[in-house]
Amino acid sequence: MYADIIIDITHEKLDKIFQYRIPEFLEGELEIGMEVIVPFGRGSRETRGYVVGFSKQADYAEDKIKEIFRRAEDGMAIEAKLVKLAAWMRESYGGTMIQALKTVLPIKRREREQQKRKLVCLLEETKGRERLEFYLSKNQKARARLMAALLDERELDYGLVTKKLHITADVVRALQEQGVLAVESERVYRNPVIVQEERSGEISYTPQQQEAIRIFAEDYGQEQYQTYLIHGITGSGKTEVYMEMIRNVAAKGRQAIVLIPEIALTYQTVMRFYRKFGDRVSIMNSRMSAGERYDQMQRAAGGEIDVMIGPRSALFTPFPNLGLIVIDEEHENSYKSEQVPRYHARETAAVRAELEHASLVLGSATPSLESYYRCQTGEYRLLELTRRAGRQPLPAVYTADMRQELAGGNRSIFSDILHDKLKERLERKEQSMLFLNRRGYAGFISCRSCGYVVRCPHCDVSLSAHNNGKLICHYCGHEERNVQVCPSCGSKHIGGFKAGTQQIEELVKREFPSAAVLRMDLDTTRKKDGYEKILSAFAHEEADILIGTQMIVKGHDFPGVTLVGILAADMSLYSSDYRAGERTFQLLVQAAGRAGRGRKGGEVVIQTYSPEHYSIQTAARQDYTAFYNEEIAFRKLMGYPPAENLLAVLMTGKEEEYLEMAAGYLKAYAVRMAGETVGIIGPASPYVGKVSDVYRKILYLKCPKYGMLIKVKNYLEQYIQINPGFQTLKIQFDFNPMNIF
Repeated sequence: MYADIIIDITHEKLDKIFQYRIPEFLEGELEIGMEVIVPFGRGSRETRGYVVGFSKQADYAEDKIKEIFRRAEDGMAIEAKLVKLAAWMRESYGGTMIQALKTVLPIKRREREQQKRKLVCLLEETKGRERLEFYLSKNQKARARLMAALLDERELDYGLVTKKLHITADVVRALQEQGVLAVESERVYRNPVIVQEERSGEISYTPQQQEAIRIFAEDYGQEQYQTYLIHGITGSGKTEVYMEMIRNVAAKGRQAIVLIPEIALTYQTVMRFYRKFGDRVSIMNSRMSAGERYDQMQRAAGGEIDVMIGPRSALFTPFPNLGLIVIDEEHENSYKSEQVPRYHARETAAVRAELEHASLVLGSATPSLESYYRCQTGEYRLLELTRRAGRQPLPAVYTADMRQELAGGNRSIFSDILHDKLKERLERKEQSMLFLNRRGYAGFISCRSCGYVVRCPHCDVSLSAHNNGKLICHYCGHEERNVQVCPSCGSKHIGGFKAGTQQIEELVKREFPSAAVLRMDLDTTRKKDGYEKILSAFAHEEADILIGTQMIVKGHDFPGVTLVGILAADMSLYSSDYRAGERTFQLLVQAAGRAGRGRKGGEVVIQTYSPEHYSIQTAARQDYTAFYNEEIAFRKLMGYPPAENLLAVLMTGKEEEYLEMAAGYLKAYAVRMAGETVGIIGPASPYVGKVSDVYRKILYLKCPKYGMLIKVKNYLEQYIQINPGFQTLKIQFDFNPMNIF
């Protein structure tokens, strides 16, 4: 038997897999993820490596393959578990083992450590004064200044001495050689969390919060590590429940990871956790420097922090004794990776929790259908919070039918009711938020007069408009010509939606010139602290109206907001995606939840061309159960997740005809290997069929059994590997994709 071993992914030349022979005394003893000692290089020096796979056949000449020395008994359990997790990700999501390892191993490159130096006086008071007199008698002014400072304070910061006292390194070295002082260094971590606030006092929990905390603590005390779904309405205090669960885990000497969907949520979330846990909290996100990320991972591995907060990548924090993973707003599609391996943080967190003997807590006001479905089947435990923590009522919701607005002569992007309520808020010195639902805006065609949307006759999703004048289905490839007149009512007001946040801002300023307006989108948040500045300004009521896309409605708590206007609610409803109804419901409920979180009541205006759609109606009532029942019936009827599983195979290549031929071969092989248990759709062209002169094709496979799709994926990977014709193409696998390509 042979073992595949990774030596070091932080060194470019060693960033590959090496094969070693397994000696007899280790046969049956090794596992994936285990650390071993192997001979490496010309001198066969002892080197540490991780087992990432096994084989019965040698990839090289027998005489060139070295033998493993032994297991590393003192191996780091943290990295071994992460390597096991990488092996699971590679099997479950495709790609190479190196790609999976680069995803899970937190330190890709060693960064320079920051050191803080200090000068420590070695002489007692009397000897020190004698030395000071000596320096003065010799007119050695710099040495005398330093000696006097050391007599006043036994330890001095090296930087302070050189800058404030104007002492050179030569003077310090001279006193060091004379035995007057010692220079000591200590590691200083670059800490991205800068907080001046005091810790919070005791929190008064609602009966529902107390029950959720009790259930978790009881299970945890009995070492029953489960997956929980906290389904709590907006403002019900899910974060307070998370913190109490983490406090319970930290009291047992274990650590917790808290995943949040957006970097924009980091600031507010960290403040709340810091008030509870102090400097035992840290953050991880892509806007930090490489040095800051390196230091936080080092602090985590050393057990110096208890809680790591961040987006998807924080899941791989190398805690020595991980006890809990929390995924806030678990329904968000940002938890799905767009890079190979295309893992989902929810499923990956469940596997890591199992490896670590830890619990997993998911939370959302609008849970994903997958999570709620698993609660119904008994796989997850459901904990419900149906009341707001501050006893505030849910906001009143009004639905504005934009078809009637148009018929009444209103061609503005603001309905009459929203315009009037914005004016009221400005007069009452209250804050408003305007949410532009742009998700899925590119593509679908709708009628402003009657709300009709052009849909695929085979897949029940909207057709997408392409530049060549055709409407195309991204699932089955169905095509038809674009329309100039509505097929339902004959109106000429049919087309796509064009407005963006910048245009909305201009309209608001034109209609309400006295209003202080902030805009939050990709353009205004490009800088490192862009999110924090805008959110902080709005939280301190420096603006009357905040305009933005999805990033302004995810988990933010602004007590001064009493009105939320939702513009173009239909944008996500008719995108060419089977999740369109779910996404719309989630966005509308999350947006509505930003209103009335303080002492004053809130109101919400939903502007739509489809007020009769169940996603709009249930969102207006904030009735998740009614929405779930409608949506799951649709998914079962069409065979979409979570009722069945979906595997997307994305193929790209520079030659269109060659790509089409290769996609046909791949489909034929998939049909042969899968049999009748797997439904196969395509290959079809995605919404963007060509990017930078590279063509794209997509193939979909549907099956109730996830394991069967993994099996087919493995067959396809082998087929691709042994056929050199596929080497010029790039092929990726995506299970239950969150976005249609």
